[in-house]
Amino acid sequence: MKYKYTTSILFVALCLWALSTAWITPHQSVVHYRYDPLPELKGGTGHFLYVATPGIRDYLGYGGHGLLVFDIDNDHKFVKRIPTKGYHENGTPSNVKGIAVSAQLNSIYISTWESLQRIDLDTEELVWEIPFKGGCDRMSISPDGMTMYLPSLEKDFWNVVDAKSGAIITQLKIHSRAHNTLYGPSGKHVYMSDIGSPFLFVADTETHTVAKKIGPFSAGVRPFTINSDESLVFVNVNELLGFEVGDLNTGEKLASIEVMGWDKGPVRRHGNPSHGIAMTPDEKEIWVSDGFNMRIHIFSGQAPYQQFTTIPLGDMPGWINFSLDGSYAYPSSGEVIATKTRKILYLLRDENFNTVSSEKMVEIVMKDGKVTAAGDQFGLGRSHTNAR
Repeated sequence: MKYKYTTSILFVALCLWALSTAWITPHQSVVHYRYDPLPELKGGTGHFLYVATPGIRDYLGYGGHGLLVFDIDNDHKFVKRIPTKGYHENGTPSNVKGIAVSAQLNSIYISTWESLQRIDLDTEELVWEIPFKGGCDRMSISPDGMTMYLPSLEKDFWNVVDAKSGAIITQLKIHSRAHNTLYGPSGKHVYMSDIGSPFLFVADTETHTVAKKIGPFSAGVRPFTINSDESLVFVNVNELLGFEVGDLNTGEKLASIEVMGWDKGPVRRHGNPSHGIAMTPDEKEIWVSDGFNMRIHIFSGQAPYQQFTTIPLGDMPGWINFSLDGSYAYPSSGEVIATKTRKILYLLRDENFNTVSSEKMVEIVMKDGKVTAAGDQFGLGRSHTNAR
């Protein structure tokens, strides 16, 4: 009888132990952790992901309002929320349209529908907020950190802006619906997409004039990325689930690649099947968003661009980025993905455990409050720049 009683106790104890550890069973792909906030020191030293919200339209349900900081080397745990400006006329937080870093000025910039903010990364204080006539969209800063190309909010022009003062240097008239902007790694060219045009426009940064057009592509150009030697561009276009390829030297369209095995369907945002494309830093793969099916499709980064696999996500992706070393992929739906294994490792969560989703994020390495390295909001090829 005593033996049976002891056995029963052991059995119950084992069951309780199994239930208490069930959440870490191998089939669980996303790591859940208890939130132990790190000391909220301004500036500081570390390897961080800065995420601007609201970065999906002006929806506060994806992370609230502010600049959220995550510790990349500590399981992407939430560190702090830096207060930001950027409001509609009615006083509610405005859509964040872009994010960029000037290491030289130790500043991070956030554009919203109405204005551009510059925030000091050491003090985490607002340096200035400037409203721009015609609004703002996704901007880009020169490699020397001193010049910004800032598109209007789907108007026909880009402003060239002094990154220190926010003063307008000049203005470029392009087409009809200015949108995405990318400074090339060489600093010699800026690549500009206009939703209303099937061309990608290329500006000469010495003269601040349009030097050439790439295309025409099959429809209006949406998100895009380039390789590190600035010889190829990979673009999303309206109506295509997939991407197209252009030669940045000759200006010709080289290929149109359609995602196979998945159907197009209605999407909740952006109005086109694929809004979001990134190249792995080693330039071996291209990752493409699929809004309707809530997936990322992965292709070879080399012609003929073989389709490799797909990764299901928890929400509609509208943008994709990678960490500087290529270890992590960051879809705008909030997942942190191991690039090599395709495994979803974590979900970005704020101080209240809410999932954080944004199409505007950038990696920054800090030492004693100073920027020592910074990524880009675009998922760029880096094989040549990393070798320098």
